[in-house]
Amino acid sequence: MDNGDFRAGFVAVVGRPNVGKSTLINALVGTKVSIVTPRPQTTRHRILGIRNEPVAQMVFVDTPGLHTEARKAMNRLMNRAADAAIADAELLLFVSEANRWTADDERALQRVRAAGCPVIGVLNKIDKVHPREELLRVIAAMNERFAFAEVVPVSARRHDNLDRLAEVVRRYLPESAPLFPADALSDRSESFRAGEVIREKLTLALRQEVPYGLTVQVERFERAEDRVTVAALVLVERESQKGIVVGKGGALLKRAGRAARLELCEQYGVPVHVDLWVKVRENWADSEEQLMRLGYE
Repeated sequence: MDNGDFRAGFVAVVGRPNVGKSTLINALVGTKVSIVTPRPQTTRHRILGIRNEPVAQMVFVDTPGLHTEARKAMNRLMNRAADAAIADAELLLFVSEANRWTADDERALQRVRAAGCPVIGVLNKIDKVHPREELLRVIAAMNERFAFAEVVPVSARRHDNLDRLAEVVRRYLPESAPLFPADALSDRSESFRAGEVIREKLTLALRQEVPYGLTVQVERFERAEDRVTVAALVLVERESQKGIVVGKGGALLKRAGRAARLELCEQYGVPVHVDLWVKVRENWADSEEQLMRLGYE
């Protein structure tokens, strides 16, 4: 195969928490590789989403949101994962919301100013900009903040202008052979993705304060021809959180488990059995040793 005209590279997708980075990557890849919730800091790991085209392979790196509050070890590891992705990338997508710019956006932008590669500004959620003519002013303001290689307005949720964004990304990637097999969509295992789906459903079901003290550890993942079995441990930091996660009569845990099972059934195309149990592990999020054992980098 002659790769002279083929382009490939790592594209780090960065920005403050909760601007739609994971939604954007899922839309560009064409399938769900990262979980999505309305809560900030849903993405905790460096996750690759791979878009394969006849002439290019775009390896999008979903990163935890860049933030300045690093009170716990988990927050510091999340920042470290984002910084490592920036350092390794051939191209950066800096994502912000088209309808607002915050101090957190400014702080996140400061983290990418020294990047030694082109940075494309991505204005997400353009469907929330009214009137539409206001978008021209927003683009001009974005260009004044930083010397972006280009600024591309999109709506990741509505898949608006994503082909244009992919065209821009393709142009900035170096000539290279593919970095992953042509059928690869992510670098993460099925076991990891199952754990993330369970965490997503728990996060959506729980009140505001609990998800940040919760993680999911898959103890057993078995895939047979006609069935998938997932056994997972839900870790919380305090005894009071355990009761909230389980819910009255086990109702909340059952509801989240059912939602995870339905999504995994659709994904695998076979029946899925999900077993969940909850355990207290005090201060797991503030211990680098425990975090490493749980797969945090």
